[in-house]
Amino acid sequence: MRRGRRRLPSCCRCTIPASPEELGVHPYQHRQISRRLETRTGGAAAGGNSCNGKEAYYPSQHLPVKTDLLGRIVPLARAESLEVHAWMWAMPCMVPEIMSQHPDWYNVNAKSESAVDKPAYVDYYRFLDPGRPEVREWVQATVKELANIGELAGIHLDYIRHPHAILARALWSKYNIVQDKVHPQYDYGYSDYERGRYKHKHGIDPLNIADPEDDKKWVQFRWDMVTDLVNDYLVPAAHAKKKMITAAVFPGPSLARTMVKQDWGRWKLDAFLPMLYSEFYQAGPEWVQQQTREGVATVKKPVYSGLFIYNMDEAAFTASVDAALAAGAAGIAIFSADALNEGKARALRRITDQKAKT
Repeated sequence: MRRGRRRLPSCCRCTIPASPEELGVHPYQHRQISRRLETRTGGAAAGGNSCNGKEAYYPSQHLPVKTDLLGRIVPLARAESLEVHAWMWAMPCMVPEIMSQHPDWYNVNAKSESAVDKPAYVDYYRFLDPGRPEVREWVQATVKELANIGELAGIHLDYIRHPHAILARALWSKYNIVQDKVHPQYDYGYSDYERGRYKHKHGIDPLNIADPEDDKKWVQFRWDMVTDLVNDYLVPAAHAKKKMITAAVFPGPSLARTMVKQDWGRWKLDAFLPMLYSEFYQAGPEWVQQQTREGVATVKKPVYSGLFIYNMDEAAFTASVDAALAAGAAGIAIFSADALNEGKARALRRITDQKAKT
């Protein structure tokens, strides 16, 4: 870390946009960049979209390159004394070469439907199988490339999980579904490779398990697919180059384990950014506090409560930030910069000023 550069862990963080004109990008791309651009009391960190599952926004040697967006972000961030953390999609993969040549790399649901050609919910949910060695090396290769970029402070993982087994309740109507239980078409981890591996270890094909959600060994096996990828491949790749590695994770981690088979309480990351998007869970600040408290009690590293603030008024925003900090959050992450209006910015400044005095 360079002298004078502000370090990531601290009190409050929020998205601070650079203008799309400065970056020389389309306004949509600018929103993608700024959603992880964060600041906090006494320090700041910025994040840029480094890869979106289809293209790289840096000079990659193993992904198709769209443009060197990180190369434009870094000098702007440096001028503002911001750290840069490269935000990368981990499991979705829409790279044509991989889809055509390695369809066996993809996750499969309990109806034996592959995410490569029948993704759940939306087209980009073409998730790879997190337990397959070739996939782990593929995702690790992206982390290694990013870790070799000298002025990056860290790598931020997103979509580091299985596809949703259960969506947040407010999204059910959007997809015209009811998910009061896990349905086979949304239950993932059943690739031929994983089924063979599980049968070799436990003597049964997972497709023959009567109640997959009640089978502790099969549930644990799928949690471990992702956990081992993170701990054995991605964290070492980042730390080898002395980079921080963080992740956007689902609430809990209790909910995360159920919703997306993501057991992040066992991950060896440097910080965690749980997406406590209360609107999607038809909840309020009390829920943010509850989920933050569970996360803080589970991991030993800093937890930054992620807030989805688009439809929050100033009062709800203030209450949510206060709730997160009261539950022990090291700070907050705001999604995203274009929703941080003047009123919410003033509220954040009041909170951070008060925090600085305590």
